[in-house]
Amino acid sequence: MLRAGAGKGRRSRQQELDAGRSLWLGARVPVRAEPRPPGPRACRAAVTLCAAQRRSAPGARRSTRAGGILPPMRIADFQRRIEEIYFQRDSARGLAGTHMWFCEEVGELTRALRRGEREELAGEFADVLAWLSTLASIAGIDLEEVARAKYGVGCPRCRSTPCGCP
Repeated sequence: MLRAGAGKGRRSRQQELDAGRSLWLGARVPVRAEPRPPGPRACRAAVTLCAAQRRSAPGARRSTRAGGILPPMRIADFQRRIEEIYFQRDSARGLAGTHMWFCEEVGELTRALRRGEREELAGEFADVLAWLSTLASIAGIDLEEVARAKYGVGCPRCRSTPCGCP
């Protein structure tokens, strides 16, 4: 993936879109210069993955270890970030092998839920999300796109929010 300003010559439309969506954790620049107003289906899929940010005061941002700013992250940004870090190794392992690791992480999450320790629980949720993202990437699935398509208008069955199913 090309970053803004990287490479030579004119970039294609897809490269421009990728450059605009790229997320470099710890960067002090915004992910988008102009925030896109959410459409009716985008509200559910544009989930902020930083729980600490949601719990803190409005507008507050959490610092990273390096002292930078950790911006809100969309599902697609998170999936791309996990691909950057792990895709080569995980795709070499294959879907079946990676699924076994995912199941192991779900088991660790189950143990953390039983213990109720908040810090351990937060880490295990993050691990499960990362392994789910890896599985989706190996299978060629864009998690944000499928989440928006299935849950963007509410419950997939009754299409209401909150669900009105019996």
